[in-house]
Amino acid sequence: MGMRGRVLIEGQAKGPLLRLTAPLSFWGGVDPKTGRISDPRHPEHDHAVTGTVLAIPSPRGSSSSSAIMLELIARRLAPAALLLGEADAILALGIVVAREMGHPTLPALEFPVGDMMRLPEGVLRVEVDGSVLPAGYTDERR
Repeated sequence: MGMRGRVLIEGQAKGPLLRLTAPLSFWGGVDPKTGRISDPRHPEHDHAVTGTVLAIPSPRGSSSSSAIMLELIARRLAPAALLLGEADAILALGIVVAREMGHPTLPALEFPVGDMMRLPEGVLRVEVDGSVLPAGYTDERR
């Protein structure tokens, strides 16, 4: 069964789950030229965020994170979707600016951390209505 989050940026996406185990700042933490986690102290160092449903229980903000998100989107190296344990206006701003510039963007949801920890490994589908579903999940009521 699907789980629900609060829609911050609408959209639909599908990708493998990358659930981070520590906070991440995109500024200095994600390489905008490769789409990989570049912070050598981060537990998921060198993992690619590109194309993933990126679950961040606790974002670590930097006002420049929006610029990194915008660059990732422009280079087509961004995650497929963001699940944030708490809303992050800075990351959302990067997505909104990318959309205004005509780039295809990604959905972002504020998602309860407890639910985030229970998401199944593998490919997930993120829907505009705020649902996060295992890929292939069908609901006859839709």
